[in-house]
Amino acid sequence: MKLENKVAVITGGNSGIGFGIAEAFKSEGAVGAIVGRKQAAIDSSVARLDGRFIGIQADVTKLDDLERLFKETYDKYGKIDALVVNAGGAVEGGKMGSVADIGEADFDAYIDLNIKSVYFTVHKALPYMNDGGSIVLIGSIAGHRAFPGMSVYGASKAAVISFARGFSLDLLDRKIRVNVLSPGTIDTPVFDKFIPEEQVDTVKKIWTDLIPAGRIGQPSDIGRAAVFLASDESSFVVGTEILSDGGVTNITMFR
Repeated sequence: MKLENKVAVITGGNSGIGFGIAEAFKSEGAVGAIVGRKQAAIDSSVARLDGRFIGIQADVTKLDDLERLFKETYDKYGKIDALVVNAGGAVEGGKMGSVADIGEADFDAYIDLNIKSVYFTVHKALPYMNDGGSIVLIGSIAGHRAFPGMSVYGASKAAVISFARGFSLDLLDRKIRVNVLSPGTIDTPVFDKFIPEEQVDTVKKIWTDLIPAGRIGQPSDIGRAAVFLASDESSFVVGTEILSDGGVTNITMFR
């Protein structure tokens, strides 16, 4: 029970990687709040978490929503010990493409979701967080490697990786640790959102063939790593990154 008696907020905790993190936190004794945009998904996830987490509907790109979600959590539990800034990723309805294709609207949408919202999620959380707490930012291997059509996304995740270092320095006096957890390819509903159904299995195989560990990642893989970063077991881990990518970033495969 590595997180027993700890209160956590997990943004984007109603599905995919975020829900995998919430399940892992629940298993280790945490309570708290999961945050998402779609009420039906929130309600379903709260039920699956056995009532240990409340669900809060909020848009992390809106500062008033951020203020409200932390106040609601604090009013419910009286403290916040851990924050997982997971909301972000691909912009729903947006497009990815090369620098020749992506215009101002799509650029701004990615920056708002993956940089601005991360900064202000932490900013708005701080008045409610306990000194000595832990903040886990969710990055991506795209912050280290170039992938076709993902220049803006990759740059936004590189900024998140940098935030972990800068925020940790900013918060030393409060002993709040900030680290970043960067997933590789994870089996989540994002595949179904952006890839035609008949192509999903083929695309997953292509990505899996690039992974030295020989399998696609699961949300539970990210959940277990997030538990470590949120727990006292990582008390000497400050301002750094864990790559949970099956070896993609640091191992070159020759086939």
